[in-house]
Amino acid sequence: MKTLTYLALLNMIGFLACSPMQQDAVQPQPPAIIPQPVQMEVMDRAFELSANTAIAYSEQDENAKVIAEMLNNMLHPVLGQKLQYGDDQKNAIRFVKDSSIENAEGYRLKVDQKGITLSARSGAGYFYGVQTLRQLWGNSDIRPSNQVMIPWLKINDHPRFEWRGMMLDVSRHFFPKDFIKKFIDYLAMNKLNTFHWHLVDDQGWRIEIKKYPLLTEKGAWRVNKENLHWNSRPTPEEGEVADFGGFYTQEDIREIVKYAAERHVTIVPEIEMPAHVSAAISAYPWLSCKQEPIPVPSGGVWPITDIYCAGNDSTFMFLEDVLTEVMDLFPSQYIHVGGDEATKTAWEQCPKCQRRIKTEGLSDVHELQSYFISRVEQFLNANGRRLIGWDEILEGGLAPNATVMSWRGMNGGIEAAKKGHKAVMSPGTHLYFDHYQGQQQLEPPAFGGYSPISHVYTFDPAPDSLGEAASYILGGQANLWTEYVPSPEHAEYMIFPRIYALAEVLWTPKEKKDWDNFIDRVNRHLPTLDKMGVNYAKSMNNVDIVPVFNETEKTISMKMEAENPKGDIYYTTDGSEPDAESEKYASPLYPGRTMQIKAGLFQGDQLSGKISTTEIFIHHAFGMRPQQANPPAEKYSGNNEFVLTDGIRANLNFGSGQWQGFNGKDMEAIFSFDNPVTIKKVRVGTLHDYGSWIFRPDQVTVYGSKEGNIYELLGKTQATLPVTTAEKQIVDFDIQLSGQQFSKIKIVVDNIGTCPEGHSGEGSSAWLFLDEIIIE
Repeated sequence: MKTLTYLALLNMIGFLACSPMQQDAVQPQPPAIIPQPVQMEVMDRAFELSANTAIAYSEQDENAKVIAEMLNNMLHPVLGQKLQYGDDQKNAIRFVKDSSIENAEGYRLKVDQKGITLSARSGAGYFYGVQTLRQLWGNSDIRPSNQVMIPWLKINDHPRFEWRGMMLDVSRHFFPKDFIKKFIDYLAMNKLNTFHWHLVDDQGWRIEIKKYPLLTEKGAWRVNKENLHWNSRPTPEEGEVADFGGFYTQEDIREIVKYAAERHVTIVPEIEMPAHVSAAISAYPWLSCKQEPIPVPSGGVWPITDIYCAGNDSTFMFLEDVLTEVMDLFPSQYIHVGGDEATKTAWEQCPKCQRRIKTEGLSDVHELQSYFISRVEQFLNANGRRLIGWDEILEGGLAPNATVMSWRGMNGGIEAAKKGHKAVMSPGTHLYFDHYQGQQQLEPPAFGGYSPISHVYTFDPAPDSLGEAASYILGGQANLWTEYVPSPEHAEYMIFPRIYALAEVLWTPKEKKDWDNFIDRVNRHLPTLDKMGVNYAKSMNNVDIVPVFNETEKTISMKMEAENPKGDIYYTTDGSEPDAESEKYASPLYPGRTMQIKAGLFQGDQLSGKISTTEIFIHHAFGMRPQQANPPAEKYSGNNEFVLTDGIRANLNFGSGQWQGFNGKDMEAIFSFDNPVTIKKVRVGTLHDYGSWIFRPDQVTVYGSKEGNIYELLGKTQATLPVTTAEKQIVDFDIQLSGQQFSKIKIVVDNIGTCPEGHSGEGSSAWLFLDEIIIE
């Protein structure tokens, strides 16, 4: 895809906004501004911005001069020429410095018969005002030729949070410099101000460090095993060529930092430690406890045991040298040091690390990690910088001035805030953009999980329950990890349109949030993305089948819905492809038989998403609540209490809410029928996902009771799929029965117990996942 600079991109938006139309031919809709401003009053008239409009600002206001020139460049291709500078009292865009605006990123925008007045106290305020102005013409329904029609309005706007960020992981897959600039453009367009750049991880070191050239000469390259599942790639062998990767020179980085600063985006670099550093150890083996050569891994690594040696002073000398060069490149207040997922077995066995624990008076390896992070923090603080790390830096005691980025839910950030530490909320439950945003079978490969745009929109970085501690929440951040994102086009797909929800969550007051209004505004932005050539996801246009249980009538109906309310749902139940002539969905279905539903969202006669297919299985246990001996893990209990009997088979995404997960435990369920039923067959659906520590069971056993709690063995079936199979798949276990009548059926599904030999989690508890239990 051709890369556009920020100004060219905005120029395109402006150009696309203008087509021949008379001003009075349409009644304008309310402006589709994202994120929604704090206050906005819109009148029913419009100002005609044309080549005769002037641009005015004070010569003493350097910030206004810079942003005015940026705006003039945006308007040039729209109006056919650049605007003249000077204040025309009747027809001008005026930049006015206003020190009374409390928030440095805030602005006021007024449009009336005399023109446009943009007031701010800083360059950032002017910049964000221009982003709003761009949207006012870019999504306007009033589009005469060679003019830009801006509705009369008054806007008073400022952000809710100071940290409005997004992280891009360039270690797992390297992205070219031009796309990094494009990524910054996407942040700036949506009033996000922080780019967390994940430059270092096991699979690649991406930043040139002149004092340690092997970090990029060797650590930036890995053996290409892209044809294999990320978590199933074998360790590279001697003789295999490592030629897959790349890195950014210091000249590249200075150029990118300058580019970001011009767009009021701060880049926060992340230099991982003490774990996720295989690439560094591959270049300099003396950094680890074992001091043995290792290759740069080609895929997933778990557990993370190759970590920096905390007992060796040379490790800290290395890190100080690296961070010195990093600080020279990045002027950001914060330096991110990672700190996550460090398995400390090497420290437990390392004489130097054990000596460090003793001499420093530490209790264990967890406090050793706290010592490690605190020592790095002292160095950063001495150089005028602040340390931020993932919430694992809380373990063993938080460094005195550290800021916590909470990714394992909200608890880490809440704990830090209540202790008086600043925190950034970045929970995987809502803000991991490597998660699926629609049904897995309709989406490109993703890491797992499920975070559709509606789920992102529900996120609140500072819930009311925090009380006074909410003042320590800097804001929030979405993360795009790239294990399964190999290209810029795929990255765009994962970013858009979810970035709109992120922007509104972090900018707009929560009392102003309105899902229906928001999704309408998103729909009005999408044509602009089309013209820009952005490869955005249309997952919100796909139809989901949602089971709804009626407690009173003891029935389950099937509700069809799409996140996008724009359009109508048409469906079939005979296996044919639906179109706009098919049955129109009006109310939930009550299926009386096993069927296949195919459904699509149509706008007019055009399919706006993809056709979704859902099998509905009606059987004896349909809608029943089984009695379970071992409850599932809370995180994987399913999105409803009938997930094992709702008639819907799950997809391959274990985080979709369609599965129940059991960690290290068997599943035992008893189904009790009001009247004896004839049982001919039992089918148990299970998941095998080797890379995610989920394994098919060893066997499934079925027992029956004709009366009371006396059970007889009816049948069992053993697994035939090898437990080491790398391919992710659904594995069904079928038990054929004799057709006798039973009042109770007990089903036992045997977890394999622990991850098998040779697996990255060898010896750790294995996961067992089940979806539908079908009793026929």
